[in-house]
Amino acid sequence: MDWGCGRGGQSHVNLLHSWAMSDAQNGAQNRPQQTQARARQSGANKPLSVWLAGCIGCDAYASLAERLAWEVSEPDGRGPTLVLCELEPSITIGRLGSRTDVDLSDDELRSHGLKVRFVGRGGGAVLHSPGQIFAALFAKLEDLGIDRYNAGSFLERFETGLEGAIRMLRCGTARDSRSRGIFGRTGLLAAVGVAVRRGVVCHGGYVNVSPALDLFHRVQSVPVTAAARIGTMGSIEADVQRKVRLQDARSALVHQIEDSFAFPRSSIQSGFPFSLRNTGASQSEIISRVG
Repeated sequence: MDWGCGRGGQSHVNLLHSWAMSDAQNGAQNRPQQTQARARQSGANKPLSVWLAGCIGCDAYASLAERLAWEVSEPDGRGPTLVLCELEPSITIGRLGSRTDVDLSDDELRSHGLKVRFVGRGGGAVLHSPGQIFAALFAKLEDLGIDRYNAGSFLERFETGLEGAIRMLRCGTARDSRSRGIFGRTGLLAAVGVAVRRGVVCHGGYVNVSPALDLFHRVQSVPVTAAARIGTMGSIEADVQRKVRLQDARSALVHQIEDSFAFPRSSIQSGFPFSLRNTGASQSEIISRVG
């Protein structure tokens, strides 16, 4: 079962309008800290394993996700695992999206070297491009200190982690009661698409740090039914109008996700959890150790 929307709260349009006021007036500044404080009262009971990876092909990621989901589901299997990577340039469409959300013809897709894939996650259509970080979390909900039937609690904590990371980069954020994800001035800064099956959560959030936005403006990432004012993705750099380093964004994501789920401890490695030599994965850059 997948979740892509549905949460009470202030609308995206009102939140964007309220940025003219101070954080003390709209209360947004305190939300991540409040949720993290509640998480510490019922935190994860297993440590977090973090992998700082490079670029990975969509087919290779599908194999990675299937294996990780199976390993964490075993009674004495792998503990919660967070993979920070970049998907190869492509467009994936979750269960709330459709081909009509992509305003690019087949010829244009071919000219840009983009393939469209329908995937088994929540959320809508997401364009993947250099400058975007994919934070993929695999875990049993019970290992996160969450009842296996309470996916809503997981999504709230996970989004709080994404929001806290973006705020660490000194970028304003807003959340919409009708759609999952973290919004900014230029559009959706972090798209969320997860799947929860038999108490196991997979996939995660796509955070736009510094990608070129031309093609993003032609992909509707927020479901039309949400009626959000801005339905396409923006970026943190476009919001703050200054250079934002990917390594700083990775560090912020690691620390904020750790806090959101109150992991007792964590370990951080470079690369992927296991060899993907036969599935097309590659390390496209040298990753700096975080933490």
